[in-house]
Amino acid sequence: MGKTVLLVEDEKGLVASLKTEFQFEDYQVLTAFDGLSAVTIFNQKQTEIDLLILDWMLPKLDGLGVLRRIRRESDVPIIMLTARDYTGDKVAGLTSGADDYVTKPFDTEELLARMQTVLRRPRQMQAKETTSIYKLDDLTLNIDKRQVMRGEHNIQLTQREFRLLLALFKDAGKTFTRDELLNLVWGVDFDGQPNIVDVYIRYLRNKIDRFADKKKLIHTVRGIGYVLSVND
Repeated sequence: MGKTVLLVEDEKGLVASLKTEFQFEDYQVLTAFDGLSAVTIFNQKQTEIDLLILDWMLPKLDGLGVLRRIRRESDVPIIMLTARDYTGDKVAGLTSGADDYVTKPFDTEELLARMQTVLRRPRQMQAKETTSIYKLDDLTLNIDKRQVMRGEHNIQLTQREFRLLLALFKDAGKTFTRDELLNLVWGVDFDGQPNIVDVYIRYLRNKIDRFADKKKLIHTVRGIGYVLSVND
């Protein structure tokens, strides 16, 4: 049996067309026509769903709202559909945890290719962890609660930032190359710019190492990469 896709789109003609194409490619297809229904269906069938195709403009709850609610609970791959080729939309979606985006109108073959790509990426957050709480100095990451604390401060991270910090935490003290972090967090099929790692390290530092009275924990090892450590 093929993978199960939840297709969230309010254009019924497009839903019918995509559903036919997906089924032809051996996907099982669930559908929702508004954001609240999408969240309800996902909550009911979370263990069965392998991928979401999520439109940005939806009735009742927009795609970004759906994305953020689902990312509180799951690392399921999500591809956003947007009718506007607007960088702000794409950045908002990607930083909130979307795995990819496609701008309407799109070629179905391209969408199918992107679906195959994101389905091949590792889903670290859904893998069973032998450890659910990681600690270093006064920094704590709780996988079950999806919570990061620095002392008494609750640190709000995006899904991608959380993944990156978890990768660093799992081998705290190890220096990771940019390529290693890229593969762990973005997947081996990621075809964007490698400097995305530097960008997200900066995001993490701005949230975790911003306290003047606390040790810096994320360090650059010149010519190699990054390490999570209490030592400089």
